[in-house]
Amino acid sequence: MKLNVKALAFTSGILWGLGLFCITWWIILFDGATCETTLIGQVYRGYSISPIGSVVGLLWGFVDGLIGGAIFGWVYNLVAARTPSATA
Repeated sequence: MKLNVKALAFTSGILWGLGLFCITWWIILFDGATCETTLIGQVYRGYSISPIGSVVGLLWGFVDGLIGGAIFGWVYNLVAARTPSATA
């Protein structure tokens, strides 16, 4: 079975972006906003635990998930095409 690479990439981007957005707001609600550099902030330029940082994280997460999902789907289809099917 082949995967639809575009659909997987778009879904991965949405899930990763929204996940990062929600986690940021979860931390803001319980610990408050902070300007300390986080591990994710070192990878995603402009990200911080703040309301603006959550939007930046949403955008970076979407792009990162989009690329990661596309690569995963492409590699999966490549391997699936070279592997004999169990039903065949």
